[in-house]
Amino acid sequence: MRIVHVFRAPIGGLFRHVIDLAGEQAKRGHDVGVFCDSTFAGDRNEYLLAKLSESLSLGVRRVEIRRNPNWREPYALKAMANYVRNVEADVLHGHGSKGGVYARLGGLVSATGPIRAYTPHGGSLNYRPGSPLHRLYMGVERLLERGTDAFLFESQYIADRYEQFVCKTNRTSAIVLNGLHPHEMEPVTPEANAADFLYIGEFRFAKGVDNLIEAFAQLKRRDGRAPTLVLVGQGPDEVALRQQVTDEGLAETVSFRKPMAARDAFTLARTMIVPSRAESMPYVVIEAAGASMPLISTDVGGIPEIFGTEAGRLIPPDDVPALISAMDAALQVPTAARREQAFRLAAYIRAHFCVTKMTDRVLEAYSIAAQRRAVPRSFAPVQT
Repeated sequence: MRIVHVFRAPIGGLFRHVIDLAGEQAKRGHDVGVFCDSTFAGDRNEYLLAKLSESLSLGVRRVEIRRNPNWREPYALKAMANYVRNVEADVLHGHGSKGGVYARLGGLVSATGPIRAYTPHGGSLNYRPGSPLHRLYMGVERLLERGTDAFLFESQYIADRYEQFVCKTNRTSAIVLNGLHPHEMEPVTPEANAADFLYIGEFRFAKGVDNLIEAFAQLKRRDGRAPTLVLVGQGPDEVALRQQVTDEGLAETVSFRKPMAARDAFTLARTMIVPSRAESMPYVVIEAAGASMPLISTDVGGIPEIFGTEAGRLIPPDDVPALISAMDAALQVPTAARREQAFRLAAYIRAHFCVTKMTDRVLEAYSIAAQRRAVPRSFAPVQT
């Protein structure tokens, strides 16, 4: 197959998914390309995109793609159409809200052309139900459903939200869990001087980092101990979060670090905390669980699907007292007991979240969608 992945920004879990999926598809003999935004994505992500491009026979085409609709949109859409036509794509796979719009618009006006697949990655489906923006975006999703050949939902949670707020589609659809590579299943050992707690992700209030800082401050004040916390990432609310740390008098026990490889970050602490108010299927949680990293997490989005039989120990979002209790327990429980719990979760991850299974499911969905559309080209998945 000749496959083009379309998305907006080469950042975050969505980009990680595209890297893994496109790379594995290329390894299996498919011709793969990428169309995405050209604005700055950060040194590490630019490096990862450049590295990925080395394995993509259809190359990487980048133009300016802004988050919100704007007057330059027609230029970007035309550039994508020209690229897709020039590489003779069989499959156009949109990722995220913007990528999903770009990949599927053409399907509204023509029943021919490439198979059009869509992976939401949360996106517009994560907006607060009932809000004006949610109603608008769900209307757009409802329209674009008619131009979609295959839905590849990253979690049962997102599939259920799509059915609840958009429609019950009769198109080809599948739940495709994000996957890890074998080396990511190796346990990570904390540094000798590791902190007590770790947060990895965007510095945004939606991620609940403000709740984590508040809980951390109360934990310190309550028993006189001085646990330590490392915050790894960047984002639009970083200034406010740094000010909160200062206001709480935590400058000596809370440190900020720039984005880095997840497994490097895991060595910085003994327990990772995911205090999110909303999520879809966060890669960093899968990665931490696969690396046998002890975890404290809120019960949001697809996270219960990651925890499987261990989902009962998730805590409610925006519940600072519950977060304090979980953090306090992590400080009290012996290391061996916490690691044993982490090993059980890692075994579940190994069985359900792997890159090869993820790629198998995606290629199978492409083929089924092509057969349903009676595309006259062979779409039998290439085996390794």
